[in-house]
Amino acid sequence: MRKACFEKAIGSIRYADQRGNILFLILVAVALFAALFYAVRPSSDDDSNVGSNKIRLINSAKITQYPVSVSMKVVGMISSGVPVNKIRFNRPSNDEFDNLDSTDIGVFHPDGGNATYDSAPENVMADGQPGEWVFNAELEVPGIGLTGLGGNDIIAYLVGLKKRVCLKINEEYGIGSSTIPKLKSCHLAKYKTRMYDDGSNDYEMPGEDVPDIDDGTGSLNGQPFGCFQDGGDGDYVYYHVILER
Repeated sequence: MRKACFEKAIGSIRYADQRGNILFLILVAVALFAALFYAVRPSSDDDSNVGSNKIRLINSAKITQYPVSVSMKVVGMISSGVPVNKIRFNRPSNDEFDNLDSTDIGVFHPDGGNATYDSAPENVMADGQPGEWVFNAELEVPGIGLTGLGGNDIIAYLVGLKKRVCLKINEEYGIGSSTIPKLKSCHLAKYKTRMYDDGSNDYEMPGEDVPDIDDGTGSLNGQPFGCFQDGGDGDYVYYHVILER
């Protein structure tokens, strides 16, 4: 009975592949821990205090490590029977938990995924402010999971990274070290659409074929995580597939 319930909840999601991806992401995140330090190290006119450097090193690693931890919680929720389209990323602050239809669908709720919501460190952001992670299923990565209708992946986005951080991430991921892929289209509204219930408007999984994360050259095809430049206002965006579909 438990097995049948699990298979029904998963549907077409390749759970075994997802677990393999998580293990791989963890290994990559550990490798990036040291490498990203050089991407965010202070310049000659920055604070060169050794203690500050150590803080930057720890904080920069969160960019790649944090989505991995959220992904593990989401997979756990699905394995327990929560349908993919019911998952919500309501944040603990501003009483957003009160807007959940049920607590077990909340990724960050103790009764749901019990994941920790955290902001990205300010020293990796272009505006010098803590970065807010956004999770949704508005886009898909070509070569990841299904294509076309129903192939939209649940992805974590971090908009507004420093260019040098983007370059270093892509270098370590094997996407390239000299240029950052620029999308063919502006999808800024997609990166900022939250998969949550605000009490008045509940998120709806797109019912149509969603746009691809595509720069026109295929450099991001099959890449479950990486950094690109938006095709509109030029923001640098880190993306990380939380759940492939």
